[in-house]
Amino acid sequence: MSTPSREATAYHEAGHAVIALHLGRPVQRVSILAKEQTLGRCEFRKGQQRPTEDWLEREILISLAGLAAEARFTGEYAWEGALRDLQGIRQLALQRAGERQADRFIKRMLSKVEHLLSQPGMWRVVERIVAELLRCESLSGRAAVHLYEQGIADADDLH
Repeated sequence: MSTPSREATAYHEAGHAVIALHLGRPVQRVSILAKEQTLGRCEFRKGQQRPTEDWLEREILISLAGLAAEARFTGEYAWEGALRDLQGIRQLALQRAGERQADRFIKRMLSKVEHLLSQPGMWRVVERIVAELLRCESLSGRAAVHLYEQGIADADDLH
């Protein structure tokens, strides 16, 4: 297996961060510094999230967002590189949909997150976070929020 590029890793982690922020899950830090068998990570603040009717769906969307953003950048899914994300996603999907429907549910959630990321404002935010990660290797949650809000506001100004 070839090691994903630093840029692909940045897209992966930015995808997690942008969808988390969009769905109200506060981000603590986003990094592309390799650590403990991971090439990067998106860490979340504990206990500080907006209540949601379906937290399980939100967690699946956030987890799939890294894979989806990286695939949008590279043109292919890095299933092997997203193995840790996928294991967690599978467990959540089993809780939500049961054994017989879990795979169908995951595919539906992947389509949903791909649609979210395809929105011009959302993808612009992903690209801004990627640029900062490539420059600094790590971003605070506050910096990620700033880039998110700025990108969404810029997209709103275009309409």
